[in-house]
Amino acid sequence: MDKKKLTIQLLSEMKRQGRKIKMITAYDYPMAVLVDQSPVDMILVGDSLGMVVLGYDSTVPVTMEEMIHHTRAVVRAAKNTFVVADLPFMSYQVSVEEAIRNAGRLLKDGGADAVKLEGGSSVAETVRAIAVAGIPVMGHLGLTPQTATMLGGLKAQARDAAAARALVSDAGQLEEAGAFSLVLEAIPAQLAEVVTKELSIPTIGIGAGPHCDGQVLVLHDALGLFQRFVPKFAKQYANLGQSVAEALSSYCEEVAESSFPAPEHCFNMKKEELDKLLEG
Repeated sequence: MDKKKLTIQLLSEMKRQGRKIKMITAYDYPMAVLVDQSPVDMILVGDSLGMVVLGYDSTVPVTMEEMIHHTRAVVRAAKNTFVVADLPFMSYQVSVEEAIRNAGRLLKDGGADAVKLEGGSSVAETVRAIAVAGIPVMGHLGLTPQTATMLGGLKAQARDAAAARALVSDAGQLEEAGAFSLVLEAIPAQLAEVVTKELSIPTIGIGAGPHCDGQVLVLHDALGLFQRFVPKFAKQYANLGQSVAEALSSYCEEVAESSFPAPEHCFNMKKEELDKLLEG
């Protein structure tokens, strides 16, 4: 497949042309290789890796070191795919200077093409400072997992008029601050359509309906590899978890029966060398 790596300018052009942007998460080299071979436009190295890969109960414990480690692995594989890396919790809230430093680390040390952070008006000036420093920033509104406790848990947001108006205002402020795109998570489809029409930057939806400029899913949700729970907005395009379980059962059965390894899986000595060994 002939695939050309996107740029921010091309992403904006896709919005103007009405061409949908395809984004998926990836957290390691093998999965990123497969994604890079697909028509996916963008990879998100999300702090969701805390729950999906590292087994945390939330995204809050994820560190900068973990984000850089996983981003490096993905970037090694994703030669033709635009890579966005999440700024983890408390890596950008303490000060603007620290936010710029950590965003720069994800590009300089991690190799990402852009960073993503959560929040609206409260982080607009931080977004502006990071963008002025020459670091592309993607915003994230609606359900923001890093602060899910304050939002009442992992549930849909902005479902009344007042909250919806606040989100529309936040989206405008993030665009004005220099965000090049915006993730909208777990909000009403009608609200996402309003935001998408009002902004000149692309919107990427996850649980935000079909009217966004693009969509993003957690890879492990899409492939049926995450067993703990499946969000309402996730669609399983495969059930690889079941396939893996069946493969492991077959492996254990063959080992128990001594049918694996078979002759084709073994290395052999020449007979004369074996005779010398036995004579010795």
